[in-house]
Amino acid sequence: MITDVWYWVVIGAGMLLSFGASALVKSTFAKYSQFTTRSGMTGADVARRILADNGIQDVRVERVPGHLSDHYDPTNKVLRLSEAVYDQRNMAAFGVAAHEVGHAIQHATGYAPLKFRSAWVPLANIGSNLGIWVVFLSLVMGAARGAGLPFIIGLVGLGLFACATVFTLITLPVEFDASKRAIVALENGGYTTTEEVEGARKVLNAAAMTYVAAAAASIMQLLYWASLLLGNRDD
Repeated sequence: MITDVWYWVVIGAGMLLSFGASALVKSTFAKYSQFTTRSGMTGADVARRILADNGIQDVRVERVPGHLSDHYDPTNKVLRLSEAVYDQRNMAAFGVAAHEVGHAIQHATGYAPLKFRSAWVPLANIGSNLGIWVVFLSLVMGAARGAGLPFIIGLVGLGLFACATVFTLITLPVEFDASKRAIVALENGGYTTTEEVEGARKVLNAAAMTYVAAAAASIMQLLYWASLLLGNRDD
């Protein structure tokens, strides 16, 4: 397959999408990190305030190392913020902190897509680690020529990889909803001015593109391997 030009087109397109989305979020975060918010609160402060506003008392807010390593851990009910968010008093920090609180609110309210995504994680991990290799093995065994068992093995591999693709797709509404909740929380809580909340919105919109890129890349790979397995292309 490594001699197939379409393989490199798909891989290259996925890499470009990923690189472009990553560069966009980093540059947008850096830009709005320069604008200090008038409230004087840090990202950790605003996270705790929004949690309290929503009656969530059992979620801890912790500092973690790394750049943009922010995430909400639903298993331990911990909201982990990177140093660039936890300690900072700027639009970018407010947007990211509020977004992660959005996930905590989803968890507290039983938001269905989040529950589905969490339940899907084991399948997604198996699919992303094994799916393509199983399809590749089946092709080597002759699946593209219509051989029975190899073709069935290939379908299994394709199904496994499809599980990983489904995960990237269900992640989209989860992330978009968390960002929507973040903006509403910042506005309703009076933590930002109109200008500040727009800066936070732009940071979150840029971050959302990383999830869109991941979904697009996964879909392209799934279609590529499906075309090989089903014999719709010449090898």
